[in-house]
Amino acid sequence: MEPAVLLISVFAIFIPALILPGPDFVAVVRSSMSRGTTAGLLTTAGVTLGLGFYAALSLLGLSAILAQYQWVAWAIRLAGGLYLIYLGVRLILSTPEQITVDEGDQTSRANAFFFGFAVTLTNPKAIVLFASVFATAVTAETPAWVMIVMVGLVMATALVWYSFVSLCMSSAPVIRSFGHARHWIERVAGVCFVGIGGRILADSRNPIST
Repeated sequence: MEPAVLLISVFAIFIPALILPGPDFVAVVRSSMSRGTTAGLLTTAGVTLGLGFYAALSLLGLSAILAQYQWVAWAIRLAGGLYLIYLGVRLILSTPEQITVDEGDQTSRANAFFFGFAVTLTNPKAIVLFASVFATAVTAETPAWVMIVMVGLVMATALVWYSFVSLCMSSAPVIRSFGHARHWIERVAGVCFVGIGGRILADSRNPIST
């Protein structure tokens, strides 16, 4: 397959999957609206790094490993589902508090980055997407530079999209409009995480095929 055709066919699937709301989207929106632009962009950076990590792993044979050792896929899905449910329950049970955005809080910055990275790493949908689409689209004859470009485009696309989402959700008008509803936004995000985590656990026994 020609490199240009390969890239177009792969990203014709990846970009819609990226835009559709999921755990990464919820994480970026939650950080942006609760802690402001810096936290939202740091969460975006964490999500971007996580997606790049999985893209690179898939091109190095992740799909073959998951297909051969189904217990690994089951363990990843189980851990991911439980982690998302844990995050969701914490958000649902959180107590109302005023929105405060401290751009100089280094701890908050580190937490925002780790939050995005952890949510992506524990999202089995990302693993399945890359394992089933990226890895199977690449053959032994695919040039190394094409695979490097694929990983780079994954990260660039995610960075652009989620940065846009973060900037929109952390703008002053949005924060003013939704500031009083912050606690309910947290609860909605929590319900989303619990629902997604539950669905992942329900699908955890389904085998991953290449």
